[in-house]
Amino acid sequence: MGIIKINQTFRSQVTPARMFKALILDSHNLGPKLMFSSIKSIEFIEGDGDVGSIKQINFTEASPFKYVKHRIDELDKEKFMCKYTLIEGDALTDKLEFISYEVKFEAYGYGGCICKMTSEYKAKEGIEIKQEDIELGKDRAIGMYEVIEAYLMAHPHAYT
Repeated sequence: MGIIKINQTFRSQVTPARMFKALILDSHNLGPKLMFSSIKSIEFIEGDGDVGSIKQINFTEASPFKYVKHRIDELDKEKFMCKYTLIEGDALTDKLEFISYEVKFEAYGYGGCICKMTSEYKAKEGIEIKQEDIELGKDRAIGMYEVIEAYLMAHPHAYT
């Protein structure tokens, strides 16, 4: 049973507050609107977005996955930080117990930010996870951030 930890950094021309609001606090509305070819819907199964809430993401037929469920473990709206855990869904495959994420948005340059994301992949007993097994998930995460950033750049008054 092992854990693989991955750190990613993504620079944005959008402020930390706007990225955090759009990507973390309002992803259940914005995600399906902007990524309609892969995300069918996002709904809260438990709670309303605060710590302890469980959010289910339902994917379209074009996606290799049907759904995932995330539990929000920590949420700091002043420091633009969120920790959440993927606790259920076919993205875990038969190899993973869970995937935990920590996402932080920090000011960078003039009006931009750096998004720092740490992901921990916990393998099931007796399973070895390789770096290449998780590359697709990394690419999808960055792709989602880029879509949100492009939307916010095109709509400078959204999420202000």
